[in-house]
Amino acid sequence: ETTCLSNNMENRYSKPDTEKMNQRDRPFMTIQRNDSSDNLVLPMKNEMRNTKYKPVDYQQLRVLTEAKKLASAAAELKIRKAMLTSKISKEQTLIKQHKQVWWQEYQRLNEVRCKMESEIKSLLNEENIGNECLCDLTNFEQELSEQWCTYLKNVINPIQQLRADLKYRQHHTLQHSHPHIECNSVKVLEEVDFVKKQLKTIFERLSLEQQRIENDLSDWSIKILDHSLEEKTNLLSELPIELESLECPYPDLKSSIHSEFCKFTQKYQKKLQDFDLQLEDIYRNCQLSEEDHWIYQAILDQYPGDLFGRRTLYLDMLQRYFPHKSRHDLIEHEKHCDQFRFAMEQRKILISNWNKNKKDLYTEGCADTY
Repeated sequence: ETTCLSNNMENRYSKPDTEKMNQRDRPFMTIQRNDSSDNLVLPMKNEMRNTKYKPVDYQQLRVLTEAKKLASAAAELKIRKAMLTSKISKEQTLIKQHKQVWWQEYQRLNEVRCKMESEIKSLLNEENIGNECLCDLTNFEQELSEQWCTYLKNVINPIQQLRADLKYRQHHTLQHSHPHIECNSVKVLEEVDFVKKQLKTIFERLSLEQQRIENDLSDWSIKILDHSLEEKTNLLSELPIELESLECPYPDLKSSIHSEFCKFTQKYQKKLQDFDLQLEDIYRNCQLSEEDHWIYQAILDQYPGDLFGRRTLYLDMLQRYFPHKSRHDLIEHEKHCDQFRFAMEQRKILISNWNKNKKDLYTEGCADTY
């Protein structure tokens, strides 16, 4: 009995201890409960309505959306109208400024033309016996006058007569309808085609003559420019007559003056060669043709340097004359022209400084010799 009692006591106290130890070895677990989900699920299960949530009125939302769309479209239309009005106003302002510049340029050119014509007439009217140039100019003026009269007679007058005849026939046809109108229209079309062919032939001949004259003028201008550049270059290379004929009792002094002059010459020739290479490089990289460049320069000359907004105006006019050229291309050509003009000015200053230094060197050399 004592043995059984002791066993029972061991079993009673050992089993809870082992259970406690097992529970202590188990991992710690937490259980989270979502109160909000329960709060939402339970009313739905119980078919209860929550006052926080209202049914959506989709029809009202569609009406509000359409109203917002209409208001946005109206605002966009107002913005487009304002932009169009601003663009038209800006265009009108530019055209007005262009007209003012054109009118001033027309007056200036008209004054220059009248002055030149009066000078030429007074020069031609003077009695210069044996002056072949004036005789040639007089003959050329007479020849041009005869050619102009012939052109009016053979080209302009028939066109005006045909135009008046067509207007008369059109007016007569609209008022009176006759059965032979079809025959007359065929004859009129034949006459118009004949005149077109004649004019095409004449304009082709005039275009060829114009191209020939322009090529001759271009060749002469290149020759004159090359000749002037060659003369200026020769001025730097040749010795002055004063140094060659300088009488000096000391040969060493004269040779030193010559060597000093040669040093000056080499220095200025090197700089002049650099400027010429720079000008050739700028001319080679020019993107506009000669004719387009002439138009570009003529447009720039129309706008005086002291004009307010000059660059904006002449860039706008250039874009109108050259629609196939972008603004970037025109600005690049403007940079090339500025570089070319600056290089030419520097070249002129170089030659002017050379002449001044040459004169100073000669003056100092003569003072040293005496």
